[in-house]
Amino acid sequence: MDAHPVPSAQDAAQAKGNAMTQPLTPRQQDVFDFIIKTIKSSGYPPTRAEIAQALGFRSPNAAEEHLRALKRKGAIEMVPGTSRGIRVPSLADVDDSANDGLPVIGEVAAGSPILASEHIDRHCPLPSDYFSPAADYLLRVRGVSMKDVGILEGDLLAVHRTSSVRDGQIVVARLGDEVTVKRFRRDGHYVWLEAENEDFSPIKVDLRTDSLEIEGLGVGVIRDGGLH
Repeated sequence: MDAHPVPSAQDAAQAKGNAMTQPLTPRQQDVFDFIIKTIKSSGYPPTRAEIAQALGFRSPNAAEEHLRALKRKGAIEMVPGTSRGIRVPSLADVDDSANDGLPVIGEVAAGSPILASEHIDRHCPLPSDYFSPAADYLLRVRGVSMKDVGILEGDLLAVHRTSSVRDGQIVVARLGDEVTVKRFRRDGHYVWLEAENEDFSPIKVDLRTDSLEIEGLGVGVIRDGGLH
């Protein structure tokens, strides 16, 4: 049972330092409520296609029009270049109010959301703002593909949940059904997910044909009770 109040569109606008000048239409409110529901249940926002299917729109373009209206009214923020680039400022504030600490994510089942409850092993009593930008969760590292930058098997990678990253940053990426930690580089329609271990070849992704989602940005590492 959710102990936190569900944020409204007015809360979202105030979280951005704005005031809503126009109320939402009933259909815009439906879209906003579906976004909140999806984020709370799965850990990330819906795609345009998912919004269209859930609310009976004829195409994802109709969902896009409603999202742009919500953005204009200050209810959401939109991150370009990604199918799930929707952020609700007030929801981030609600999530930050939790007192359990940062969730520790273990094995992530293929195709399922990272923050699904079955993936949370425990909570670490560490404030999210210990890291900059603030961490949303800790991901248990599997394998040694990033060992040359000190990210080792069994470490906890502090992750800031975002889909907006820059070249050279260490990211948590979902490629198809698999989640991986790699260094991000982009050139036009192509992304390279690069290991920091010469035994591993870069993964080349064609954004026109391959399914890639950036789940978050690595902002720190915890090992054996220490912070790095």
